Amino acid sequence: MDIAEALPTLVATPIQLALACLVAFAASILGGLSGYGTGLVLPVFLVPVVGIANVVPVMAVGMLINNGSRVVAFWRNIEWPRVRRLLALGLPACALGAWSYTLLDARWIGLLLGTFLLLSVPLRRVLRRAQIPLSPGAETAGGAVFGFVNGGLTGAGIILISLLMSAGVAGAALVATDAIISVIMGLAKVALFGSLAALNAKLALIGLLVGACTAPGAFVARALLKRIPAGVHAGFMEVVVVAGALALLWRAGRFGGD
Repeated sequence: MDIAEALPTLVATPIQLALACLVAFAASILGGLSGYGTGLVLPVFLVPVVGIANVVPVMAVGMLINNGSRVVAFWRNIEWPRVRRLLALGLPACALGAWSYTLLDARWIGLLLGTFLLLSVPLRRVLRRAQIPLSPGAETAGGAVFGFVNGGLTGAGIILISLLMSAGVAGAALVATDAIISVIMGLAKVALFGSLAALNAKLALIGLLVGACTAPGAFVARALLKRIPAGVHAGFMEVVVVAGALALLWRAGRFGGD
């Protein structure tokens, strides 16, 4: 299916299109409130729209826009030596993870995605408290782990952020370096999914729409944060992620991920 064929299909399903816009905008707000991105939140709401098997390819396209805007804004703050070390093994591992994803059926995708989202809550707390200093070699090895997980799942950005913080990256450099690594890996995922027919024109358009709809949510989240007591938003988001993960596991177990 090419772009010309995909557009009429999207127009013919206005409810699905509107739902994709709504969940992307809402998830970007929730992700902004949580402090650890939309990658863990959006899939929970996106599964009913595109199906479990299509979540990662659609998210790969959408997050290109989300991360690409940060690259443009923070270009001068990118720490290129970190980027090279993390991508040295991380990029091929990402391609391997994405290829492995295409071999799985919907049931296994649902089980893996649900399990990862469920484990992300304690993982986030453990990684934030650990703050283990990383040597250049450990950075490279950590990049391989992140790359493989990121290739086959969504929401793995928490691992990258933790790696960069443990390597001493902070502030604008943290935002910039995280964004450029995510964009490069995202481009690799989109190219691989497209070549293996896991990403057609319709799914790509939904991904672009999702990415575009996340942009204004960040400003809404910034305004809401001023009115929400410290810590409340993070706790609320953990509840959302856990509930969504359990729903994914139940759906995969009962319906085979369809």
